[in-house]
Amino acid sequence: MPYDKSLDVEVFKDVQVFEGTRVSVGVFSYNGGEKKLQLGRENQDASGEWRFSKLGRMTKAEAQAVIPVMTKAVESM
Repeated sequence: MPYDKSLDVEVFKDVQVFEGTRVSVGVFSYNGGEKKLQLGRENQDASGEWRFSKLGRMTKAEAQAVIPVMTKAVESM
């Protein structure tokens, strides 16, 4: 069965913005299933548009900002 965006329910979402990048923390439930935590990164290109990027690693400042948000997100699960 292919992915259907209309079945993906956003339970929680918060975005932390840094210089030229932002990290989003979300909790989603697909088709009434188990709630799952999702982390994502977007980088800003030269024209100011946000583009998806693999999260991979975080700086200390990013981790310090995102960990409390992740804790809050887990409470909504």
